[in-house]
Amino acid sequence: MKQKTRYNIRLATRKGVTVRTGTVSDLKLLYQMYAETSLRDGFTIRDEEYYLSLWRKFIEAGMAEPLLAEVEGTPVAGLIVFRFAGRAWYMFGMSREIHREKMPNYLLQWEAMVRAKESGYTDYDLWGAPDEFSEDDQLWGVFRFKRGLGGEVIRYIGAWDLPLNKLLYQSYTQLMPRLLSIMRTRGREQTAGSIQAS
Repeated sequence: MKQKTRYNIRLATRKGVTVRTGTVSDLKLLYQMYAETSLRDGFTIRDEEYYLSLWRKFIEAGMAEPLLAEVEGTPVAGLIVFRFAGRAWYMFGMSREIHREKMPNYLLQWEAMVRAKESGYTDYDLWGAPDEFSEDDQLWGVFRFKRGLGGEVIRYIGAWDLPLNKLLYQSYTQLMPRLLSIMRTRGREQTAGSIQAS
């Protein structure tokens, strides 16, 4: 880990951040924080029931663990770690605006790594990096955070298209970005509405 990351982990502890294991009863709260994070950071998420169902099923199967960071009993950040075949994956992270200066996400990641190691998992996958390493990239801050934790970039072959019909494929590649843009805008509006309704 980078020195600044180690410092932020210790800072979170000194500032009173604590980490506890979440339960199925915490899932609505985790979704609310995830929705807040998506709106703040500009990414689109699915509807609440999708995540509640996904998280519940994996937690009940013993393949996922939610962790919550709290300051004086108030939840300020969370994450969900998935576990399978000797590997733990950091798949979902969420935080609120309140107490961000106390670095709860750093302590959460440290605790997730420690717990994974104590449970016999040999790899902790931070899952995801920008395609291009440019400070202009929307994911640059997330990448910098993961790199500070000691993350190592491993590239896989990824997804590739096999265009069987060139005309249809050309139409698809021109229409799909527009459709996705419309869907993202609609998704952000629905997410904002779900937060206000809560």
